[in-house]
Amino acid sequence: MATRNLPGLVKTLNPFRYPSRARAFNSLVSEHTTKWMQDMSKKSPMELINEVPPIKVEGRIVACEGASNPALGHPIEFICLDLETPAVCKYCGLRYVQDHHHH
Repeated sequence: MATRNLPGLVKTLNPFRYPSRARAFNSLVSEHTTKWMQDMSKKSPMELINEVPPIKVEGRIVACEGASNPALGHPIEFICLDLETPAVCKYCGLRYVQDHHHH
């Protein structure tokens, strides 16, 4: 159903067809970004993800999906953990390290 509405949405957002709408949208985004950048009380997404400790896994390869719910995650990235330093997911920034302590 949503794909039927896509051509209309593309026409609506087309900056060449409606340049005033494009300017208004760009202005709104720019204003929001400026406000966010000025508020120093909030942490950036990178600061928040860096607070998460590296996730220990037993195997050499980990599959990161970003979230337990696939609808909220990202494409699966298979990460090799052969190095001693934590490996970082290129999509979400989660860090993984191989746990060499086996029971």
